[in-house]
Amino acid sequence: MKKMWDGRFNEASSELLEEFNASIFFDKELFKEDIAGSKAHAKMLGECGILDADDVAKIRAGLDQVLGEIERGEFAFSVSQEDIHMAVEGRLSQIIGKELGGRLHTARSRNDQVALDFRAYCQNRTKELASLVRELISVLASIASEHKDTLMPGFTHLQHAQPISLAFHLLAYAFAFKRDYERLLSSYERNNLSPLGSAALAGTPYPTRRELVASELGFMGITPNAMDSVSDRDFALELLFNISLIFTHASRLCEELILWSSQEFGYISISDAFSTGSSIMPQKKNPDVAELIRGKTGRVYGNLIALLTVMKGLPMAYNKDMQEDKEGVFDSVRTASTSLVILREMLKTTTWRKENMLKACKMGHLSATDLADYLVSAYNEPFRLAHNITGRLVALAESRGKDLSELSLEELKSVDPRFDEGALSALSLEASKEARKSSGGTSNESVEKQLVLINDFLARAREF
Repeated sequence: MKKMWDGRFNEASSELLEEFNASIFFDKELFKEDIAGSKAHAKMLGECGILDADDVAKIRAGLDQVLGEIERGEFAFSVSQEDIHMAVEGRLSQIIGKELGGRLHTARSRNDQVALDFRAYCQNRTKELASLVRELISVLASIASEHKDTLMPGFTHLQHAQPISLAFHLLAYAFAFKRDYERLLSSYERNNLSPLGSAALAGTPYPTRRELVASELGFMGITPNAMDSVSDRDFALELLFNISLIFTHASRLCEELILWSSQEFGYISISDAFSTGSSIMPQKKNPDVAELIRGKTGRVYGNLIALLTVMKGLPMAYNKDMQEDKEGVFDSVRTASTSLVILREMLKTTTWRKENMLKACKMGHLSATDLADYLVSAYNEPFRLAHNITGRLVALAESRGKDLSELSLEELKSVDPRFDEGALSALSLEASKEARKSSGGTSNESVEKQLVLINDFLARAREF
C-alpha cells in the first residue's frame, strides 16, 4: 500500500519495517479521540477560512461514517495503515475523495495529533478511574459505619498492639484512597490543555486558532510551547504513577484481607462468589481475587518504570521511541478498572466475624499502654517507670497463661500495691478504644468525625 509520506522515497518499505514500525494494532484504541480531534480541527480550519464550509461538512460527515464503521466492527485494520491516524485518514479519503481527505491534515502533524489523542485518552480514563476510586471509598465508609463498636487488634510489626475498631481500620484505607482521588483530580486539572496546532514541533504558519479546538474538545486551554507540547508525556506518566499508588493501597488492603481470611486469623469470610477452590483439596477456599490484585501491583509498577525509562534520554522533540508510551498505559488502565470494580464488589459481600476479632483482642496484652497511662495519670508516675511496671505485669500474665486484661486486682497489687479498681477499668478493651478521643483516634467520637469527613468528601466528589 502506498504511504502518505513516501514522496521522497525510491524504494518500498521492507515488510519487516512495516511490522516493526506499525502501531495500528494497539493505538487503534484511540479511535474515538482521534476522530473527535479531527472533527474539531476541521471545524477550526473552516472558521479560520482555511477550508470552506462545504468541505468542512463533508469531512465531518465522513469522519462520522468512519467512527460508525469502527464501532460496528466493520473497519478492517491493516498493518499497512501504520497507525490510527493514517487508518482514519485513509478511510476518510476513500469516502470523500483523496484530495479533500488530504486537506484535513493542513496545519497539523502526526506529532501533535498523537499528543492530542493520547492526552485526551488519559484525561478520559482519569475521570473514569476517579469515579471507581470514589465508589470504593463509599463501600469502605458504609462498612465502617456499621462497625464502630466491632473491636479488633491494631497491629505494628504484625504484632498485637492496641485495641481499635474495624471502622477505624477501614477508614485508614478510605483516607488513603481519598488521596488517590485527589491526585487524579490534580492531574486532570494540570493536564487539561490541548496540544493540537503545535504541528511537528515549531507551530504552523497557517492562521489557526488553537483555542477553538481546545474549547470544542473540552480542554481548559492550550499548551504554551509547541516543542514541549509534542514532546511531553508527563500526563501519561502521572496517570501511571497515580494508578501505581492506587495499587499500593489496594495491595496493602488485599494483603490484610488474605491474612484475615486465613484459619489463623479468621476475621473475615470472603463470599463464595469471589473465592476459588483447589483441584486436589476439597476443603480449600482461596482468596484469589485479593491475591491477583496484590500480584497485578507489580505489573502496573513495571509499566510506570518502562515509560520513565523510555522518556529519560530523549532529546526534544518527538522521537519514535515515544510509540512505546501507549501499551503500558492501556494495560494499566484496564488492570486498574477491573481490579477496582471486583475489589469493591468483593468487599460488599464479605462477612466480618466480630466474635473472632474480639477473641483476638484478648491475646497480646493490648491494654498494656492504657495501664501505663493509668499509672502516669493516677500517681504522677514517670512514663518510663510506668512502662517498666506494666512490663512486669505482662510477664506475670504470660507466666500464668493469661492476657493482661484478665489479671485480678490481687495479681496487679502483687507487682505494685498502689493499684486499685481504676486500674481494672483501665485494662478494659472497650475503655482502651474509647480513651483515644484525640483527633484521628479510634474512639467512637473520633471515628464519627472521620466518617463525616469522608461522607462530605463523597458528596462533593461526584463528578469532575
